Amino acid sequence: MADRRLQVFHAVAKHLSFTKAAEALFMTQPAVTSQIKQLEEHFNTRLFDRARGRITLTPAGVLALEYAERILDVTAELDQRLQELGGKLSGSLLIGASTTIADYLLPKVLGTYKAMYPAVVPQLLVANSGAVQERVADRSLDIGFIESESHLPSLAGDICCEDELQLTCAPSHPFARLVSVSPEQLTHHAYISREQGSGTRDVIDNYLRQAGVAVDSMQRVMELGSPEALKGLVATGLGFSIMSRATVVNEVRLGQLVQVPLLPRLTRHLYVVYPKERIHSQLVSSFLEFSRQSLGSGSQHA
Repeated sequence: MADRRLQVFHAVAKHLSFTKAAEALFMTQPAVTSQIKQLEEHFNTRLFDRARGRITLTPAGVLALEYAERILDVTAELDQRLQELGGKLSGSLLIGASTTIADYLLPKVLGTYKAMYPAVVPQLLVANSGAVQERVADRSLDIGFIESESHLPSLAGDICCEDELQLTCAPSHPFARLVSVSPEQLTHHAYISREQGSGTRDVIDNYLRQAGVAVDSMQRVMELGSPEALKGLVATGLGFSIMSRATVVNEVRLGQLVQVPLLPRLTRHLYVVYPKERIHSQLVSSFLEFSRQSLGSGSQHA
């Protein structure tokens, strides 16, 4: 097990915030501050500059961060490899996923994988795609599932499945009677969208721009961070939204919502991301391959 002070230092260095590091580590801020103070006393040097409410790494801190990442990676690999000597996959698997993927696509994957490997303990963090990428990049998650391609240089990403987004509205909405809807038609009615930082939001905004529709021409009446809340509001007739087919299967079947394809159709790839430089344990590699196969085989229904 790596020195706890090194783990705390790594979190603070990645977040450049004692408060955010404390939240990520489930510690109090005074406890984090105490651990950093002990480490600075141990090395007899300052690792952070603190000025005007902001912190930055000192030259010593930059060097310490480089070694901390290597030490933490090797320690994690050692722990996992020793557990794997028994021939069975076991241990914690730290997974992050965007809300849509976590709620509608991953539960079956996790349940099946857990049944195959009972000694594995998956832990799932649900957040928007931006937050998931950051947590994978700072090594507090093993892998993440996001709704758009990652542009963080420290992460590698693989396509895990394809998903179609369709216009979603109440049965009483004017769009519900149409066979398809063009991007230009979307500007004529009230629109309920996902929040900033959502991978779904990014994909939709890019689709509109490519179709020659200004994003700010949409009659956006509300932004929500939850697909479930989004569905509830859309069902009231307040406005339409654009949502993954996977999120509204039950509501469409029950007649509570209607989905209409966009023309041209709006499809996207969903991605699994992980640190580029990290040596993956057998457990992480196994789950990566299993999730790719499971989600890929069901992509036509996503």
